[in-house]
Amino acid sequence: MSLPVEIVFGVYLGVITGIVPALVAGVLGFVFKYVTDVTIPGLGVVVLSLAIAGVNGGLLALNDETIRSSERAPAILTAIVVVLMLSMYAHAQGDRLGATVPKRISLKQLRDRTLSTDVIELVGGRGRVSVEVTGEVNDMEGYPSLPADTRRAIVDGDWTFPADLPLAELEARLAERLRTELDLADVAVRIDEQARATVSAAPPAGALSKRVPDGKRAVSVSALVPTGIARGDVVRVITPDADVEGAVLAARSSGKPEPGAAATPEPAPTAGDDPDADDDLRADGGEAAVSSPPAATAPTTTGGEGRVTLAVDRSQATALLGVDRGRVLVLSRGTRREYELTALLRRAGKRFRKVSVVAGGPLDGHTIGEAEVREAYDVAVLAARHESWTIAPSGSQSLSAGDALFVVGSRDALDRFTEAAA
Repeated sequence: MSLPVEIVFGVYLGVITGIVPALVAGVLGFVFKYVTDVTIPGLGVVVLSLAIAGVNGGLLALNDETIRSSERAPAILTAIVVVLMLSMYAHAQGDRLGATVPKRISLKQLRDRTLSTDVIELVGGRGRVSVEVTGEVNDMEGYPSLPADTRRAIVDGDWTFPADLPLAELEARLAERLRTELDLADVAVRIDEQARATVSAAPPAGALSKRVPDGKRAVSVSALVPTGIARGDVVRVITPDADVEGAVLAARSSGKPEPGAAATPEPAPTAGDDPDADDDLRADGGEAAVSSPPAATAPTTTGGEGRVTLAVDRSQATALLGVDRGRVLVLSRGTRREYELTALLRRAGKRFRKVSVVAGGPLDGHTIGEAEVREAYDVAVLAARHESWTIAPSGSQSLSAGDALFVVGSRDALDRFTEAAA
């Protein structure tokens, strides 16, 4: 037979005898890389493949005596080359697969749905996604129907979130934003892989009454109202018979806003948000006011004569109901220690950053102490979320892929830590 025919026959023979060696080399490459993170040397793959191929070739030679003929040398050499090529390729693919497969897969990770890459936008090197509310906003069973302007606000709103969150977390965050920004009584959200949201919502239930704590009573008092009172401020009402302290539930005043202020051009009628403005005024005995455009900052009083509604104990409520007028003093609520801490760290040249533990990194599968985070990277872990958030975690805090960390350090140290470990 001619040489080209012998080479073609050798390719055929190499494919037939090389299937099993290639399969064995690929499986062993994957297992070694996945379990021990060690790559099998190429010489070991060659020896193993030739040994297995020799057994297959010997079985073929027993069935076909012409294979053992010396005239078949070109075909046999070609077959050996084909077997080695198949085995080396299969080993390389198995080794690559063993390096990319996650070491730990939990049932929660299998349940987590993720966004399609088509809807993710890159802004400043970070991914974000804009959730679009599609279809009609449904009413929730057991609640009144939503007003038309609330439905419009839900559909037309700009709902942007980080793109690295699973869909379950995106649904929870969107529901919380809707509940907070539109003051909804209840919200149910479902988001698909294309960032399309289906929303069911219930309108606010009880404007003033739902803000009154258990065991408290809401009482309105006429007074000279200071400028800047907002809902949640703690004030003291001084009357001829008693001094009463309580948290502000609603307030209104007759003053005009100062020129150039950040508030809206129209006078702000109440210290509550717009959905509750009418209820606040009616609770104060005032007249319904024309709603003004939402301010850029939290609504506050503009000073002057007005009324303040407080949450007070029942015994104190009786005392306030017996007076026509009082004097209002705003009490200090102290300094927010977290802001004070942030200012101190910033003055020292430190910055905050939230990072996630990557699979296979130096933090994955270790504790904070074992990874020597402070010594190796010159950063400190302020909070860690493994199954739940832990503030100021100890060195025995275990970490795994996907855990979130709040770390503090210099900008360079944070960059090094992010590149190396998160």
